[in-house]
Amino acid sequence: MPRQIGRQAPYLRRYARALTGSQGDGDALVQATMERLLAGTFALGRDMPVRPSLYAALHVTWLETSRPSAMPISGLVADERLQTLTQDERAALLLVAMEGFTLSEAALILGVDDRELSDRLDGAENTLQRQLATDVLIIEDEPIIGLDLTRLTRELGHRVSGVAATRTEAVALAEQTRPGLVLADIRLADGSSGMDAAADILESFDIPVIFITAFPEHLLTGDRPEPAFLITKPFREEAVKALIGQALFFHRPQTLQANV
Repeated sequence: MPRQIGRQAPYLRRYARALTGSQGDGDALVQATMERLLAGTFALGRDMPVRPSLYAALHVTWLETSRPSAMPISGLVADERLQTLTQDERAALLLVAMEGFTLSEAALILGVDDRELSDRLDGAENTLQRQLATDVLIIEDEPIIGLDLTRLTRELGHRVSGVAATRTEAVALAEQTRPGLVLADIRLADGSSGMDAAADILESFDIPVIFITAFPEHLLTGDRPEPAFLITKPFREEAVKALIGQALFFHRPQTLQANV
């Protein structure tokens, strides 16, 4: 059992970070869940496999620690955008679109029926698409993938400010177009890094970044810095759409964070 839990840890952290909106809050949520399991506060469900059972345990911890009557995990206080999407809608969207659970599995994790789960998904997607349109810069050296990401972004109502194949091109495009979001592949064909390109861009622009990689376990190690929003290759269209919405939904400029 410990080995099975260990294998799921990187993906559980990914989910928790997207759920809470930051690496620190997500990691704290995973740690709180593991401490409760070790202390015997609650056990993994006997009627479901280890993976969905872990997510169910994390969901319970999240609901309890984010209630006004409980001590909140830092950063869970809602701003205007958080108030437009309920906790239940956010969790449903991430479980299905990013983590790849079926509707029935996600419903079991959240303790609802399939119809309620579908209603939550519809509500979340409609809200995000309606409120978060922006200009997106794509950093991707494979033309076919770049075109695919362009199509998906536009289907969500966003505008694509450009597709860059190298770190240098990405920084130049960002300076020219001032995007509101960056989608960045980690490894680029010329040997440059999408993470380095994003770091350069973030020196001038306070915008959310979603990273794309075929090896998420190499990045989700528990060491800092790590991406809060990460898409695994080969990606699912639903995952890309969900993460774009989540990244825009949760991002708060540093000037706003400093006043919270």
